[in-house]
Amino acid sequence: MDEKKKILIVEDEESIAELERDYLELSGFLVDIEADGEQGARRALEQDYDLLILDLMLPGKDGFEICREVREQKDIPILMVSARRDDIDKIRGLGLGADDYMTKPFSASELVARVKAHLSRYERLLGSGREENSTIEIRGLRIDSTARRVWVNNEEVGFTSREFDLLLFLASHPNHVYTKEELFREIWKMDSVGDIATVTVHIKKLREKIEQNNAARPQYIETIWGVGYRFKV
Repeated sequence: MDEKKKILIVEDEESIAELERDYLELSGFLVDIEADGEQGARRALEQDYDLLILDLMLPGKDGFEICREVREQKDIPILMVSARRDDIDKIRGLGLGADDYMTKPFSASELVARVKAHLSRYERLLGSGREENSTIEIRGLRIDSTARRVWVNNEEVGFTSREFDLLLFLASHPNHVYTKEELFREIWKMDSVGDIATVTVHIKKLREKIEQNNAARPQYIETIWGVGYRFKV
């Protein structure tokens, strides 16, 4: 990465925030820290950051609310961190648009690795321009992979970058059954290490946006019980 990337850490435990900052700065990133949720949300929205590391339990405003507000306006990678191990927190965070969820305690080197993976992927998305738009059209669903836009029955529908990647991957490989682990490796570019809920949440969000009857009889994304998912054509 030629230009240094800017990262905002919103974390009220000073020792943790400073450790994360030190490791990230050693890896060449510019890092700011906010300990208050209200101030963190304001700073994330008003300034240009390339990635947000967001603790869940914060004074002033919790991480869920910050994630929701930022995702409504920006499409930057968001990593949520928390000492809470409940799957419901992970599912809620990912459902609000977070790209990743890490449970404390975790190693600083793992955090740096995940930050690099998310930023590299985002850079590839921004720099992958093509001369002609490549489009997939299937039964009222149109996916423009170049412009990264989706229409359902001629109405445009918004997607987060990760949701779009997952939809495009499945639609580009119709009738192929993928396990959750395979999808996590393909889209998140790392081993699942217990993060299978991430895939489940994103599949649910896709169905809510593209399926007319997403629960009972999905038109596009089928669940193959005991195996994974298949895009049906």
